[in-house]
Amino acid sequence: MSIDSAPINLTHHFLIAMPGLEDESFARSVVYLCEHSERGALGLIINKPTEITLKGLFDKVDLSLRREDLRTAPVFSGGPVQTERGFVLHEPMLMDKAETDESAYASTMTIPGGLEMTTSKDVLEALSTGAGPRRVLITLGYSSWGEGQLESELGENAWLTVAADLSVIFDTPVAERYDRALALLGLQAWMLSPEAGHA
Repeated sequence: MSIDSAPINLTHHFLIAMPGLEDESFARSVVYLCEHSERGALGLIINKPTEITLKGLFDKVDLSLRREDLRTAPVFSGGPVQTERGFVLHEPMLMDKAETDESAYASTMTIPGGLEMTTSKDVLEALSTGAGPRRVLITLGYSSWGEGQLESELGENAWLTVAADLSVIFDTPVAERYDRALALLGLQAWMLSPEAGHA
């Protein structure tokens, strides 16, 4: 069986940077993959906070933020692409009090596995009124790989992969997310060698 016979789909998985990955954007990062196909991959880094708080971000786009639980939460650096643009990773909207359809936001990617990623301002407007999704992670920028690029990096031992656990994204303190993601594989950081093994 050749290494490229069956395409892999890592949508709704974490990419965990190996110690040998020294690219400043990705060192010790955990990336949540929103999309992965033969055309490439797109994801958001979930453990690299910026200096900006959500309140600061909302001030910049002239919105108030009435959600006390979110005011001091950090905006994350989602990756090196389009770093001036916001990406909102969130739980799907429940029909609880909403008068609109589930995918109420204009530009939303539904991720198999239960999350959505929205790039339109309407999700921020919903959050500003105290509504919107309960659990969110907002990034500036995203990470992307062209056709075959991620598979090549995996072959070079740059990343570990594991099925995503939403509690790592939404319930785990930022400083612990890398170790928690590794723990999903039964690993600890000290066990990893920066050298790639070649059989």
